[in-house]
Amino acid sequence: MASRVQLEGRPIVITGGGTGIGAAVAVACATVGMPVTITGRRLEPLEQTREAVLEAGGQAQILQLDVTDPDHVDILLDTAEDAFGPFWAVLANAGRGLLRSGHGTSDPEMHAIFDVNFHATHALLREAANRMLARGDGGHLLATSSCVSKFAVPNHGAYAATKAAQDLLCQAMRLELAPAGIHVSTIHPITTTTEFFDVSAKVSGSTNGPSGTHLTPRRFMQPARQVADAVVRCLRRPVPEVWTSHIVRMLSAIRTLRPTVLDRQLRKFL
Repeated sequence: MASRVQLEGRPIVITGGGTGIGAAVAVACATVGMPVTITGRRLEPLEQTREAVLEAGGQAQILQLDVTDPDHVDILLDTAEDAFGPFWAVLANAGRGLLRSGHGTSDPEMHAIFDVNFHATHALLREAANRMLARGDGGHLLATSSCVSKFAVPNHGAYAATKAAQDLLCQAMRLELAPAGIHVSTIHPITTTTEFFDVSAKVSGSTNGPSGTHLTPRRFMQPARQVADAVVRCLRRPVPEVWTSHIVRMLSAIRTLRPTVLDRQLRKFL
């Protein structure tokens, strides 16, 4: 088991921190004494998250940025370091979905979702890792992946592909950076009660299709705070993967061992 990390006073940077999992992680980290820098596309949700962090007794710096902006990484990390000093942890959490069949996904749609979910994650973790390596005092890199990084469901193939790519990138970086004392973890939530699926349906142009949460059995849904608490535990005692559902983690293993079994169950469910 990894040794326990004292988190108080260790700054963390979070993308997509205005809503959902990112906002919940920001507040959870603030409650254990971590100064938080958060970024997102919309200012109002960022301000609401900052207020929640302050109410929790924490410190917060917000920055309105789009992770597809090629200059966003340096701006974000420079701002974080100016506010709180060298960051200890970075969570690449910004992401978006797409409700579309694989054969119905256009090239621009595929490029767009990879830009947000994968390329932006790579750019942020790459630069953060290089700064950590230059300092030589370790750190922790995290990415919000998904349970569907291990298995895909119909009409979410593009999203699953980005999360699988994200997961494999982090697997490699975990091995590469371990000798320098830098931990790399991926987070694999199940359906979370956030605005994610509504936004995904809106981006996809769907008004009455299966957007997500209303099709998901309650036992496969969770609040964002549950994910946030698991992330804090991972920051304290680093693990390679953060899962919040033992059942879904077991299903991912079954998918690897017996793909036809899970395919049959998913077809029945849908």
